[in-house]
Amino acid sequence: MNPPQPLPASLLFESGERRLAALDALARSNWLGGMTNSQGSLEPRLAALAELRRDLLAGVTAAPETWPWPAPTVVQALSEAIARLGLAGYCTGRQELTDTVLMSILFHLDFIVDYRDRGANEDEALRMAIKAFEQEWQQHCGEIDELVEVFGMVPDDCKHELWDRMRGLLQSAGWQEVLRIRRLLERLPELAKVIRGLGRARQSEDDDATTQALVEIMEQAIAQRAEARTVRVPDMPGETRGIHRSDRIARMLPAEAMLLGHPRLRLVWHARRAERTLLCYEDDDRMTEIRLHQAPVLQPRPGLLPAKRPELGPILVCVDTSGSMQGGAEAVAKAVVLEAMRSAHAQQRACHVFAFGGPEELVEMELGVDRAGITRVAEFLGQGFRGGTDICGPLERVIAKLEEQRWQLADLLLATDGEFGATPAMAARLTAVKRDLGLRVQGVLIADRETVGLLEVADSIYPVRDWRRYGGSNVDSPIHSHRLTALYFPGALRNAANQAATVSGTAASAALREGRHPQAEEP
Repeated sequence: MNPPQPLPASLLFESGERRLAALDALARSNWLGGMTNSQGSLEPRLAALAELRRDLLAGVTAAPETWPWPAPTVVQALSEAIARLGLAGYCTGRQELTDTVLMSILFHLDFIVDYRDRGANEDEALRMAIKAFEQEWQQHCGEIDELVEVFGMVPDDCKHELWDRMRGLLQSAGWQEVLRIRRLLERLPELAKVIRGLGRARQSEDDDATTQALVEIMEQAIAQRAEARTVRVPDMPGETRGIHRSDRIARMLPAEAMLLGHPRLRLVWHARRAERTLLCYEDDDRMTEIRLHQAPVLQPRPGLLPAKRPELGPILVCVDTSGSMQGGAEAVAKAVVLEAMRSAHAQQRACHVFAFGGPEELVEMELGVDRAGITRVAEFLGQGFRGGTDICGPLERVIAKLEEQRWQLADLLLATDGEFGATPAMAARLTAVKRDLGLRVQGVLIADRETVGLLEVADSIYPVRDWRRYGGSNVDSPIHSHRLTALYFPGALRNAANQAATVSGTAASAALREGRHPQAEEP
């Protein structure tokens, strides 16, 4: 039985579908506008749109005289506008933006007929349509530039075809503050390096002096080394090597001894002996000699070796929003938040911010570079700092976060002026978390000097000593060093050594009542 033959293709709609074949190269959002636009005829219009889309995606723009649509005067004006805006550079490799540009071109060219119906002549109508298109994309490209300047990219969920929803945010006072803080970061290049070192997701190439392990270290030393060598001793009975001329009677050849029995030739023998030219056996022996000399050697010894510093993990940021942070300190604290957000996104890390003030004044934000995250950071940076100061609340939340799987490799970044103090119980709990979970606390000091409260919490401190300049005041720090507390009041710190040497008031009173005064115990 013969297999069934395929049915012939239907020719009913073939001619109509052939006219719309160029739609396959266009996005569906441009189908309706491409088929119903008032400029030109259908087939050249769809072919021109498909060609223009390919060119924009490749980052180039074809010469105007090669465009089959629209009319030459419109093509010339439109191509000049695209060149002035630099749209080819923005559209390179970005399909959604390219399709939005094509949709905008169709939209504005469709208004040429409306402008003429309102009384404009053909040149005026064309000029009005191109001007409207250019103004729209000047604003759009400027907003794209701002997003790229701040975050290095346009967020994935910020659709260009729905850009009006994003435009309201980009024109807000909060976004203007974001731009101001971004430009401030150019004057704080070391801040990005500090933030990069946070987290414990992988090991860096840098050594961490705070984390050391006891290992066996090989070091160079000078030692006496014995060296054996073989020395050749000539004429010592041993191995016969050959014949040579000498005056040794015991080793002379028999032919030389025969000269002694001849009455005249014996004089020859005596002459040869005097001249040391008797033919003798050559023999020698070898002796082993031991010599001592100094030489560099490697010898093991126990020592502390710095481990590699971990980095590039999740970031937990605590930023002080108390009233004492107003002015330049507030600007630097906001810069810390923005840089943490930017760095975390660029390095694909998670970032969670705790903005703390007084008791019960704690705001949490997870800052991702998406529309919601940009909205949150713009609202935060647009606010003023006027709260109180309570460090225990945010530290409680940080410890709770570290118990979650996602944040177990996180480090804490604390931006503050240091005007706070943790309770002894919270300080002890934070120390235990550092010991058990490996948490590191990086302080950013936005003040003239470090405080006891900050020294007890932070493992290391990055000072921003010229913080006043970021608030508009051209004044230097009035003190020579930010480490005054550690230099002049080391006993005030709640470290292990000080705690071991400190007794409570009750114990001190009991000792005095019992007569155990330090002066009384001296001889």
